[in-house]
Amino acid sequence: MTSSSLRVKGLTKRYGDFVALAPTSLDVAKGEFLTLLGPSGSGKTTLLSLIAGLAHPDEGHILVDDADVTHSPAYDRDIGVVFQNYALFPHMTVEDNIAFPLKMRKVADADLRRRTAEALETVRLPHVAKRYPRELSGGQQQRIALARCIVYRPAIILMDEPLGALDKKLRDQMQLEIKRIHRELGTTIIYVTHDQEEAMTMSDRICLMNAGAIEQLGTPEDLYFRPQSVFVADFLGESNLLSATVRQVDAQGLDIVLADQAAPSRAVGNGASFAAGEPIKLMVRPQNLHVEDAANGKLTGRLVDVMISGSMTRLYIAPERVDMPQLVAAYPTRSSAAPYEIGQLVSLDWNSADAVAIRDGRGH
Repeated sequence: MTSSSLRVKGLTKRYGDFVALAPTSLDVAKGEFLTLLGPSGSGKTTLLSLIAGLAHPDEGHILVDDADVTHSPAYDRDIGVVFQNYALFPHMTVEDNIAFPLKMRKVADADLRRRTAEALETVRLPHVAKRYPRELSGGQQQRIALARCIVYRPAIILMDEPLGALDKKLRDQMQLEIKRIHRELGTTIIYVTHDQEEAMTMSDRICLMNAGAIEQLGTPEDLYFRPQSVFVADFLGESNLLSATVRQVDAQGLDIVLADQAAPSRAVGNGASFAAGEPIKLMVRPQNLHVEDAANGKLTGRLVDVMISGSMTRLYIAPERVDMPQLVAAYPTRSSAAPYEIGQLVSLDWNSADAVAIRDGRGH
């Protein structure tokens, strides 16, 4: 399959006074897997619909391989779409469902049969060709919807929450399948989800959206370890966010003071510039928060709850300072781990390299 690059320049969509998508610019490389991530109403589906040609922008341009397709009809953009509800024809066999886009393009019968068989092999379902959609599981139906999309070899594939209707185990399996197909085909994929784990697992880059605009764009590692706003730190994975003040700045990072504590600690600056005296949020991920019995850490608190969620155990701790939020510490579940007691006083510590300073605001 061929793949194309995509460029969005100043794309805007309004519905009356409501701005569904603020002026947005975005470059997607050939063969890239980019995920549009964000809560409901963040603008991700609006952006996808504009790229697909299912809605028309009020301003801006969409370029596929430098060709302006802003006002081209959806069928003339060489873009395929996979929807959450599969959109399979119930009266057609699986084989006929997959062949349908080729029939619309008047592909010769021999080529149509060969490409349909290839698409079924790609999604590893050649044995269901003669069945009807109602005879398939949800995961199988989603794979057939993907096969119907790739059969006509679009240069860009758009996926709008394609795994939203599946249970967690099936979703995990389908994530691996979609990643495998992406590697094999090398096509450009733009994927919409509100599931942060899905985005982290599957993407080359994540475009995190909030209130109709891009909050941060980067690799999963960038967004997870180097969030540029409180929204990013809070949305992508669990995080502990503490109020602090910058004491001084040097080339290696920042000296900071937590709340009104006199003892300074260190944080990494995350590439942003900070000034002495500036209020910030300090982010420490749960797996980097160390819980000890001794009272020699940076904070002390009482254990409120313990939750075991399979492979991870989470401790919920209320700091002794009443103006601090509840904190979460996480570690791999071990049967040999010493038991914690609710109400137990514990000490909390972390490495300065795992403490990220974030400007105390939303970023917009």
